[in-house]
Amino acid sequence: MSLDVKTELCIFDLDGTLIDSLYDLADSMNYALEKNGFPVHDREKYRFMVGSGISVLADRAMAVPPGTSQEKKDAVLADFGSYYRSHCLELTKAYDGIPELLKELDKKGILSCVLSNKPDEFTKKIVRSLFPEHEFADVWGKRDEYPRKPDPTAVNALIRSLGCRNEECLYIGDSDIDMLTAKNAGLRSVGVSWGFRPASELEAAGAGFIAGIPADILSQL
Repeated sequence: MSLDVKTELCIFDLDGTLIDSLYDLADSMNYALEKNGFPVHDREKYRFMVGSGISVLADRAMAVPPGTSQEKKDAVLADFGSYYRSHCLELTKAYDGIPELLKELDKKGILSCVLSNKPDEFTKKIVRSLFPEHEFADVWGKRDEYPRKPDPTAVNALIRSLGCRNEECLYIGDSDIDMLTAKNAGLRSVGVSWGFRPASELEAAGAGFIAGIPADILSQL
């Protein structure tokens, strides 16, 4: 795809891309695991568990041993949600350089939005709290009517709702899930190396460019 096309919309993943939320996610899941009799994990191990939504996170964290009932998983999910709702902003913060990047996009007249596999409730709450001065064109978390990323249905619907064309969009994320989402939707992609996954994973998943700091993204517009 030609880079001569002017970028009208930047679509950002949330966790590991705009915000460092790893420890709040880890602490919330560990709370739910311990409450339901499962072993807990070191916080850093969650780098490779998150990214595919809360249900998959629970599967990975529980290790879904044989005989585990859906009722038990539902209990873990409920306890995670209850705890995370009250603690999702304790340690979570925007990455350095992200507010400045968003301001620069505004100056250039480029829309920005968020598309996350995190439940819609939490996605909106965190974005409102951490970016009160930036007006995103839209903020979407995981919605029941759309399959989770890397299925392209949600991102395509988001793009259409904003009146943009896929060739005018740049997709930015920190995991293979994000790069595959971009590929599946025919979008240009930027992988960010400051997130939860290594650059090697992003490259293997077909990232069009690897950004070392947020300002690097400006070169891809």
